[in-house]
Amino acid sequence: MALIAPGAFLWITYQLQAAQVDAAGASTAMDIWAGLALALVLAFLTAISYAALSELYPAAGTGSSYYFAEKAFLDKEETGYHRWARLAKYVVGWISHLYYWVYPGVMVAMMATMLVYIGGLFGLTLSPVAQVAIAVVFSFLTGYVAYRGINGSTMVSLLINVLQIAALVVISILALSYRFANPQHVTFLHPTLASVVLPHNLSHVLFQSTIAILLLVGFESATALSAEALHPSFIRRGVILSLIIQGLIAYLFEYFAAGAWINAAYAIKDDKGKVLSGFDAAGASAAPIGDMVRNLGDTMLGGIGFPLLLVIAVTVAIAVFGTTLACMNTGVRLTYAMGKDEEVPAVLGLLHGRYATPHFGVWLMSLVSAVIGGFGVLSVVNLTAVTFLSNIGTFLLYGLTNLVAFVAFLRTPRATFIKHVAVPILGSVANVLMLLAVIYLGVLGGGDTRTAALISIVATVVWFAVGAVYFMASTKTRGRQVWAQRPATGG
Repeated sequence: MALIAPGAFLWITYQLQAAQVDAAGASTAMDIWAGLALALVLAFLTAISYAALSELYPAAGTGSSYYFAEKAFLDKEETGYHRWARLAKYVVGWISHLYYWVYPGVMVAMMATMLVYIGGLFGLTLSPVAQVAIAVVFSFLTGYVAYRGINGSTMVSLLINVLQIAALVVISILALSYRFANPQHVTFLHPTLASVVLPHNLSHVLFQSTIAILLLVGFESATALSAEALHPSFIRRGVILSLIIQGLIAYLFEYFAAGAWINAAYAIKDDKGKVLSGFDAAGASAAPIGDMVRNLGDTMLGGIGFPLLLVIAVTVAIAVFGTTLACMNTGVRLTYAMGKDEEVPAVLGLLHGRYATPHFGVWLMSLVSAVIGGFGVLSVVNLTAVTFLSNIGTFLLYGLTNLVAFVAFLRTPRATFIKHVAVPILGSVANVLMLLAVIYLGVLGGGDTRTAALISIVATVVWFAVGAVYFMASTKTRGRQVWAQRPATGG
């Protein structure tokens, strides 16, 4: 999950970014690239905190942030910190599920959306029931692979990443060539290449970043392997390097090329037969990058648009499957760690006798992902809603992890101001701003973006309420104390 489909996400998220509007109903799509850049800054701040924590606590294991939260308080010399250890650990673990358990469902929805789009290319119109069925089948198929413990070799994962990055880099080069040659004499939405990268509206940049963070997550999953690393510094390098590859190298270039290509001649009809063009068309299409690929193949490569589209779609599908599997494996690792601590039902902390996988967690996640995916595939509003929900979990988890890093290094000899004070504080503030942006869109936003944000906010509140009730009930049933000072447990 650390290097998370850096080529495929251009395909599967561009629709959401193009469809976003602000409180006045104005499109924010002109700031897609700038929003991505802002999200990348936030991600790097958080990655530095994760890297520092992984070096400080190399035995974190499957718990990652969940484990970090407890150790940061228990390892302080001042006993006043110790009483917060269990509560901090539980809060971080429970909130983590909004990210780690919703994200696979988002991937399922996006895979189903892509398959529906491909079916449409062959004249196949799928009913809503059929679309949901695709999501359910894909979710449980991926869950079965996770249940069997088939994670794939490092070489296979590397090959998948190389293939899909290479494919979309080639397409990006074609898009830039189209921009310079302009074979169809179109009017580009960005009048200059500088317009692609420069901010047009600061609030729009912030709003776009609330979606763009979906592209950049996953770097922290490397910390779950810290106990297996030959040296803790390898984990730090893995966290930072994965973000450099997927963010700086892949996404910024790919999104620059897509922004350079988007033009007024790109048009489709919506469900009501209305002709939409430019970003409106991209927001209504199930795969605007697929449309771009077909156009580039037809105009720049002698009419091979359709077969080129299918080839790129296959590479994207393979990458999304690999990403979904990695997300599931990462998510159940966290739940397994909490299950062993009996902070969630203990059955989720059991391993399969033959495959040594947390099988109850895997099948439960498959069910949850099927529900989320089935909901998300039905409309762009639904897909945006589950994306926002996952991103809310991300902002909360990353913000809390930055605070944990601040506490862990507070008044320690090895602490430096920039790395262990300024970075965690800035990271926490940045994540809070992102969270407030989602809330703003939900309360004061416009159109479908407001609906999607409201759905995600309500779901978050419900999850918090369930977590609070479960924590208090579990504490009472097991005779435990909220402020108990107990030894830290590894993952």
